[in-house]
Amino acid sequence: MFALALFLCYHKAMFLKIKNKIEKELKNYIRDIEKSYSLRKISPLLFDHIEDFTLRRGKRIRPVLFIVGFRGFSNKIPPGLYKSAISCELLHDFMLIHDDVIDKSETRRGKPSMHAMLNAYLSSKKRAKFNGEDLSIVVGDVIFALSLHTFLSIKQNYREKERALRILLDAAMYTGSGEFIELLSGIKSVGEINKKDIYKIYDLKTAYYTFSAPLMMGAVLAKAEKKEIDKLFKYGIYLGRAFQIKDDILDMFAEEDQIGKSTLTDLKEAKKTIPIWYAYKNSDNKGRKFIEKILSKDNANKNDLKKIREITVNTGALNCSKTEISFFLNKAKEAISSSRMKIQYKNLLKGYCEQILSL
Repeated sequence: MFALALFLCYHKAMFLKIKNKIEKELKNYIRDIEKSYSLRKISPLLFDHIEDFTLRRGKRIRPVLFIVGFRGFSNKIPPGLYKSAISCELLHDFMLIHDDVIDKSETRRGKPSMHAMLNAYLSSKKRAKFNGEDLSIVVGDVIFALSLHTFLSIKQNYREKERALRILLDAAMYTGSGEFIELLSGIKSVGEINKKDIYKIYDLKTAYYTFSAPLMMGAVLAKAEKKEIDKLFKYGIYLGRAFQIKDDILDMFAEEDQIGKSTLTDLKEAKKTIPIWYAYKNSDNKGRKFIEKILSKDNANKNDLKKIREITVNTGALNCSKTEISFFLNKAKEAISSSRMKIQYKNLLKGYCEQILSL
């Protein structure tokens, strides 16, 4: 147990070191876009809101993994590497802004969501024929353009650069597709959804763009072999599934100040998660009807959440979900075990599995 704690502490420190460099690069870039685009002159409101949203505290998982993917296969640090890495974070911000509009979420990272901030600004503008949601979609689009702009910063061979850019674009396409089919799943009853459907959404909406794509982008830029890229892809998909199940559990059982967003979002959107699927599958007919009733409500409340929590625990759905997390984390470790990635970075990825495992 002590050895494991030491292992996790060491690799947490490695992650933190990379993250701190990412944070510095992100702050510098947001400052520099004023020079590149005169964004504040175009619109102080636009610039201020982009600055506020992008610099909020976050895990920075994606750019960190981008760096890990690169450093794991290269001893050199080319100019623009860290600036290029923040393309993954800006892509994430773009998606969060649009996702909050779709989910009608008023908070993000412990503060008002982009559209909530813009609605507050517009509250005194009586002549406005649009709302904060409309403006935030545009802000998200601008941030997406900035994501592509930052990616091009790295000084690297054109062929590898193009291949990595294609992965970034694939991440945007797959994530949008995952959002699309997740929304459509919301109009189906939980009884019509199977586990394969849920994992398809997890893979498209979370696993690829959060884990697989950043690692693959970094490794491609480092000129890693295709078989090594494939191992990172599998690692990312398995890790992403485990990560999303853990996130679903936290959304259901954590407090809002812990996760920085509403704990009612998934219920209000009738999202079909692995914990919900197991709760439904393990319930009797009465329990299944009750779950369907809550998921079909227009305005789920705290009492509904409390009842869903009880059902999830009492039916064993919570334990089943945790078992799934362990299964996929083991698969992720297997996928990376034969990688020729430098040992300290491979161990770092294994250590990340251990961190996710802790609930």
